Amino acid sequence: MVVDPPKTDTKGVMAVDPTANGAPALGSGEDQGAKAGGCCGSWDQVRRCLRANLLVLLTVAAVVAGVVIGLGVSASGGAEALGPARLIAFGFPGELLLRLLKMIILPLVVCSLIGGAASLDPSALGRVGAWALLFFMLTTLLASALGVGLALALKPGVAFTANNGTIGGTSVPKAPTKEVLDSFLDLVRNIFPSNLVSAAFRTYATSYASKTSETKQTTSCSWREYNATMIQLGCEEEGMNILGLVVFAIVFGVALRKLGPEGELLIRFFNSFNDATMVLVSWIMWYAPVGILFLVARKIVEMEDVRQVFIGLGKYILCCLLGHAIHGLLVLPLIYFIFTRKNPYRFLWGIMTPLATAFGTSSSSATLPLMMKCVEEKNGVSKHISRFILPIGATVNMDGAALFQCVAAVFIAQLNGVSLDFVKIITILVTATASSVGAAGIPAGGVLTLSIILEAVGLPVKDITWVLAVDWLVDRSCTIINVEGDAFGAGLLQSYVDRTKTPSSEPELIHVKNEMPLSPLPLAPEEGNPLLKQYRGPAGDAATCEKESVM
Repeated sequence: MVVDPPKTDTKGVMAVDPTANGAPALGSGEDQGAKAGGCCGSWDQVRRCLRANLLVLLTVAAVVAGVVIGLGVSASGGAEALGPARLIAFGFPGELLLRLLKMIILPLVVCSLIGGAASLDPSALGRVGAWALLFFMLTTLLASALGVGLALALKPGVAFTANNGTIGGTSVPKAPTKEVLDSFLDLVRNIFPSNLVSAAFRTYATSYASKTSETKQTTSCSWREYNATMIQLGCEEEGMNILGLVVFAIVFGVALRKLGPEGELLIRFFNSFNDATMVLVSWIMWYAPVGILFLVARKIVEMEDVRQVFIGLGKYILCCLLGHAIHGLLVLPLIYFIFTRKNPYRFLWGIMTPLATAFGTSSSSATLPLMMKCVEEKNGVSKHISRFILPIGATVNMDGAALFQCVAAVFIAQLNGVSLDFVKIITILVTATASSVGAAGIPAGGVLTLSIILEAVGLPVKDITWVLAVDWLVDRSCTIINVEGDAFGAGLLQSYVDRTKTPSSEPELIHVKNEMPLSPLPLAPEEGNPLLKQYRGPAGDAATCEKESVM
């Protein structure tokens, strides 16, 4: 009897010969542990699970260690015992993390949004695809508005602001009083920056000053008389004009796609630039546990009442989870019911396994093959529709992330005692919705997009520490809402096609997105954990939806 040489999968893990015991081969590392059986197999599964979630575990350990160290330093005298110089040195590793995150914002915004916009060809999407994109943008905007509303109502950051003052002991200076019309005009001016280079570090703002002041002598501001005692100043202030860069990147990406073959070279350039930026982000995220440890420890040392910190963080997590529950259990099902007149919860029941997988992996891309299988087999969505709309949804539909980012932005504003006027709220909504176009291809995109929003409304990026500390938990809830929105979009598109009976819809969709195989796909890194790559073997997708296991 001739024995075939052992087979290996893409990761070099030995596969089981299907002729050995009559069972199907398990090609991936995850399935190999399940096949081994016994104590050794169980230990292999545990080891692979720990390795796959190493960055999450390190982040949680860093948060716990930071709390313990911070409480220990506070008990021994706190910030007064350390002194200003030692306190700065104590938090220096955390300061490096914040500087690295801010450094990556500009290439992240420009390259990811240009690549994301250029990947969507309006002429090829057709009417069906246009309706799908409209649904995704609308639900993302609704999720953003829900997040802002909940944060303003529950006020998670107000509790320990009143007891501890503003975070870090310093307050953000309040913007000078100006008219509502001036605020809207400034918003439009920033959408269309006069200089893209200066937009990378300056933003336009209108303010007022007394005629007796020396502001007329400044060379950086234009001014005109407002009334008998005041002058109106138009100044370029320090701060990145994120809104202008976002709009330019999206329009430029669409323009590149419009060029056709002539624009492909530049599109590939920005896609490669974005890939390189993602590698940089992955390196930064491996340093994140060290930075988070010292950031959390320093924040606790600076706090007068540590108990209020945990109360505020608990309210912040409650805001995020409550918003995700409302959006996932009420808003999305209601939209589905209004347009299809079908039971949305029966549709939800058919995708419970992908939703559980999304929670376990914290990766919408990792859930994509299983979601395709279940919406086709359980919910009656055609293959050409599911394999067209779900990959696009994974790129442009980020309901859960947009909601969490808006909650976090309002939370950080409340921490610093900053009141958000109507224009700033609109800026948060527009930035969160627009940034979702390219956010799916970005590791740890939720937190990084949050830093973009904070820059857009002039809030301190340093306070992202609190969000990073609990992001490992909130991100899993975000992923569930993201993939649920994708699935409902596929269901709505199927209902639309069934009603209209457009004869050309199926070939049109197939032309845009060729049928994608469900086996084996390299799964993208976790949204919160960029370097953790997982692979599913050929048999991993062969099982039915009920038999899929969640690691």
